[in-house]
Amino acid sequence: MTAEASVDAVLSGLDGIRPDIEDLYRDLHAHPELGLAEHRTAAKAAEALRGFGYEVTTGIGGTGVTGVLRRGSGPTVMLRADMDALPVREATGLPYASTATGTGADGVQRPVMHACGHDVHVACMVGFARLMAAATDAWRGTLVVLFQPSEEPGDGARAMVEDGLTDKVPRPDVVLAQHVLPYPAGYVGTRAGSVLSAADNLRVTLRGRGGHGSAPQAAVDPVVMAAMCVLRLQTVVSRETAATTPAVVTVGSVQAGTGPNIIPDEAVLQLNVRTYDQETRGRVLAAIERIVRAEAQASGAPAEPEIEHLNAFPPTVNDADVTARVADAFAAHFGDAAHTLPLQTASEDMSELPNAFGVPYTYWGIGGTDPERFAEAERKGTVGQDIPTNHSSSFAPVLQPTLDTGVRALAVAALAWLSTDSGAGPA
Repeated sequence: MTAEASVDAVLSGLDGIRPDIEDLYRDLHAHPELGLAEHRTAAKAAEALRGFGYEVTTGIGGTGVTGVLRRGSGPTVMLRADMDALPVREATGLPYASTATGTGADGVQRPVMHACGHDVHVACMVGFARLMAAATDAWRGTLVVLFQPSEEPGDGARAMVEDGLTDKVPRPDVVLAQHVLPYPAGYVGTRAGSVLSAADNLRVTLRGRGGHGSAPQAAVDPVVMAAMCVLRLQTVVSRETAATTPAVVTVGSVQAGTGPNIIPDEAVLQLNVRTYDQETRGRVLAAIERIVRAEAQASGAPAEPEIEHLNAFPPTVNDADVTARVADAFAAHFGDAAHTLPLQTASEDMSELPNAFGVPYTYWGIGGTDPERFAEAERKGTVGQDIPTNHSSSFAPVLQPTLDTGVRALAVAALAWLSTDSGAGPA
């Protein structure tokens, strides 16, 4: 059976299960859970997979779930969906909007919503898994579906690997993943090579000497020190990085002091750094440390600043051959809706999964914005202002054709390996 015939056979059941996929999406959207607390979401995924006949393993890395379905000899393909939500108060006004709260790692309870579309990913993966299980004669090989916890903090994939993932499921020939993005619903986009940036989060504590606001000469003001650092850090990209080399340095948090007439003892900055290769990453991080230490010295700080590396995301670099195979399959199935995905400055930990197995991967995007709304914003030149992005409190993918596209993309990509005439190699 050709890949196209396999896709048609698998997707022939989509009309019949579409209402169930939409209901699952609405349910997940209304009940979001923070990273490593996705107990309800994981339970729903595991229950569905068992019902479809998959070999299910739960609790990997905390709340991770895998399902394995075997259909004779052939390639092994793993597909990943992330499950966690964000500490954001929802402002979409949807009838199924979240009113949930959750307690983060800091012990603080906050509103929670699916502001990044992971509910789309889970619903599409469940729908895809159901269709594959029903199409017994349309493919051969081994299918591994993986529901990953805690992508947002960047520790979920690593947690699954450290909990023995590579011993719990068959070794895949290739790993595939997708993400909903603020492009028109129906859009699919692939990109070979660098697609998502590496990310480093840092906390910088600047040491001063506190005193009375009326006598700054008797103090060493860490607020001024922090202000100088913030301004000088902007030059790391604008003056130390080539214009052709993408990089971002953001100071996302500045905290100091308790009152207007009190010079505090310290100021704390939190930084986010985005780069696409190790050489640039190393140079940018070294520049940040040099600038912070130099500003502290210039201010006469009584102690060295403390620079802590909080966490890091690896770069996502799509394998060229794997991406070409998926891109060709998407072009054949989606036609003009298949595009080249622009380079993204967001970050992901998905690559830790294929890297643990030592296998190639590709990661693509699907659109989730109402096409007419996107077209109007594009016509006015206001896409950046009018179209909510991931992590926005107003981010709300339209149900269709977003969910259909997500299910179809998973099937088309997987069957580029698993269709009966696709061959056994990764590319």
